[in-house]
Amino acid sequence: MFKNYSLLLIYIMIIEILFRFISGVQVFDTSLLRILLGANVLALIIAYLASFLGKISNKILIILCSLFFSIYAFLQLGFNNFIGVYMSFNTSSQLGAVTDYVREFFGSFYPKYYFMFIPFLLICLYYIFIDKHLNYKGDKKFVLKKGRYETVIKTIMTVFFVGLSGFLYYKSLTVDFMQDDLQMIKTIDLFKSPSVPSTAVDNFGILGFGLLDIKTLYTGLEDIPVVYANQVKHKTSRSFDDSTWEEVISKEKDSTYKTINNYLINNSITDYNDYTGLFKDKNLIVIMMESVNDIFINEEYYPNFYKMYSEGWHFTNNYSPRNSCSTGNNEFSAMTGLYSIYNNCTANVYKDNTYSTSLFNLFNRANYKTSSMHDYTENYYYRRTIHKNLGSGKYYGVEDLGIDYSSVYREWASDEDFMKVAMDITLDDPKEPFMLWLTSVSSHQPYKVSSTEGDKYLEYFEDTDYPMDLQRYMSKLKTLDNALGILLDRLEKAKILDDTVIVMFGDHYPYGLSNETINNVLTYDLDNYEVERTPFVIYNSELEAKSYDMYTSYVNITPTLANLFDLNYDPRLYMGSDIFSPDYFNVVAYADGSWKNKSTYYNAKTSEVISSQNDMSQGEIKNINAQIASKMQISSMIIKNNYFAYLDQAKEDVLNDETLAARIPEEEE
Repeated sequence: MFKNYSLLLIYIMIIEILFRFISGVQVFDTSLLRILLGANVLALIIAYLASFLGKISNKILIILCSLFFSIYAFLQLGFNNFIGVYMSFNTSSQLGAVTDYVREFFGSFYPKYYFMFIPFLLICLYYIFIDKHLNYKGDKKFVLKKGRYETVIKTIMTVFFVGLSGFLYYKSLTVDFMQDDLQMIKTIDLFKSPSVPSTAVDNFGILGFGLLDIKTLYTGLEDIPVVYANQVKHKTSRSFDDSTWEEVISKEKDSTYKTINNYLINNSITDYNDYTGLFKDKNLIVIMMESVNDIFINEEYYPNFYKMYSEGWHFTNNYSPRNSCSTGNNEFSAMTGLYSIYNNCTANVYKDNTYSTSLFNLFNRANYKTSSMHDYTENYYYRRTIHKNLGSGKYYGVEDLGIDYSSVYREWASDEDFMKVAMDITLDDPKEPFMLWLTSVSSHQPYKVSSTEGDKYLEYFEDTDYPMDLQRYMSKLKTLDNALGILLDRLEKAKILDDTVIVMFGDHYPYGLSNETINNVLTYDLDNYEVERTPFVIYNSELEAKSYDMYTSYVNITPTLANLFDLNYDPRLYMGSDIFSPDYFNVVAYADGSWKNKSTYYNAKTSEVISSQNDMSQGEIKNINAQIASKMQISSMIIKNNYFAYLDQAKEDVLNDETLAARIPEEEE
C-alpha cells in the first residue's frame, strides 16, 4: 500500500507541475502546497482500495488510474486551447464542439501537450523493469499477520492521514498566506462552486478541478456571494418611479431574489447623452457574423464589409470573449446585456427563460416588427425556443427559409442564399418599421478540409503564400461579404437604406485556425486575449465616419442600441451599458474574469497585472475586479432564477393588490 501511495503521489504531482508549466501558470506558489495536500488524499484513497486486490489487479488499477489522469490533463490542455475554456462535466453540449471537429480538435494540439504522457511511460517502465526485482519484506518484527488486524490497522492509518490532509487542505482555503489578494472570487467560495474553471485550476490543480467538477454535477453550482464594488453615482436626468419595485422588495422573503433586487435597484443609471435618439424610428438589422475577426477588414478582398466599416462607426477595441458555447452564449449576451454562465451552455440550459428586457422586447414595445433568422438547423442551439422566449416576433431556421443546406458538418449553407431570402421576407412589407436579427454560418470551421464554401473563392487567394486552411477561411469570408453586398443592394433598391441601421459583430474569432496561422494576416501579438479582438460596426448611409477606441464587447450591444433608438429601457437591468455614456465602464471583461482597459491587462487566472502606464493602484484594480465579479455573479443569479419573469409577475401582483385595495372602500361606501 505504501509503495502504491508513493507512486501515485509522485505521479499526480508530476502531472500537476507539468500541466502548470505547459499552461503558462506560475508553477511554484502557495497553491502548489494545497494541490499537494489534495494529491495526498487522492493517492491514499486509491492505494487503500488497491491494497484489497491481488498483485496483478493491483497493478492494473494503478496503471489505469495513471493513464486516466494523463488523458484528462492532456484533453484539458487541448480543449482550453481549441475552445478557450476548460471542459466541464456540467456542459454536455461542449462535447459536440469537439466530436464534430475531431480532426481540427486534435490538429490544434501543440506537441508539448504530449509531455503529459511521459509520467505514464515512466510508470509502465517501472513495472516492467524495476518492480519485479523488488522484494523488500521489511523488518519481520513489524509485519502484520494477514487478516482482520492488518485491515483494521491499515484502515485506521488511512482514515487518520486522509483526515489530517483533508483538515489541512480545508484550512488552506482560508489561511491568509495562501490567499491571493487580487483574486476575484474567494478560494473557499471557488471550492464550493468552481464557477470559473481557469481560476479553480490554478488554485486546486487540474485533477482537483476535475473532482470538484464531478461533485457539482450532482450537487449543482452554488451561487457565489456577491462582491460589492465602490460605484461613483452621477446625477442623471433619466429617472424611474420605483415605488412598485420597492413594494416588491419589502415583501420579498427569498434571499436570492432580495439580493438581485437590491443590487439592480441600486445599480447605476446612465444618463441621456448626445447620441440618445440618433436613430429614433429607423429600421435595425443586427448581424452576428460567424467566426469573424479583423482579417475581414480588407478592402481588396471584402469591399462590402470594408465600405460599412470605413464609412460608418467602428470600434477598434472590441472583443468577443469565448466561453463554453461561444456562438449561442454570445448571441444570448448580445440580446440581453447579461453575461452568460461561464461553464455551461446558458442559451440551451435556460432556453425556457423569458426576458422582458431583451433587445427584441424593447423594439416590440416600440411597435416594431421583430424577427430573427439563421441559416442552419437546431442541431447545436434551440433557437426556435430561445428566440421566441427572448421576444422575437418570428424565428426562421434554415428549413423555414427554404434554402439549400446539408447535415454534413463541413457543408454549411451559403450566406448569399440566406441574405436573398432574408431580404425577400423582410422587405415584403417595408412600411412597418422592423428590427431584424441575422446570424450567419458560412464562415464556420472546418478549414482544414475541402468544402463548398471553403473552395468557392480560392482563386482570390491563390497568389498568396497563406496556408490552405487560412485560404479556405478567407474564401468563406468572401461568401459573407457577398451577402453583405446583397443586403446593401436590396435596401437601396427598396429606398430604405438611409432609414436602416446595420450593426455587425463577430461571435468569436476563427478558433479553428492556430494563432500562428492567423498571424500570416494579422501581425499584432495575439497573446493576452488579443486573439479575441473582433470587428464591431454600426453603419447608416447618412452617418459621418468615426473610429472609437472604447473597450467593449457584445454585452454592451442591447443597452447601446436602446439609447441610440431612444427606447423605453432601464439601464440598471443590464450588466453591459451604453457605450456612449460619459459614465461608461470602459473595460472589456473576458469569460474567466480577466479584463483589459486602455492601460492595464489583468489576468484572472494568475492575478498578473500588466500595465503600460503603471497608473493604477492595487485598490483600483481590486475595485474593477469587484465590479466585474458582481456583474457576472448577478447575471448568473438572474439567469438561474428566471428573474425577469419573477419581477414582472411580482410587480403585477403588487399593482393588482393596490387596485383591489382601492376598490374595496368604494364598494363598502
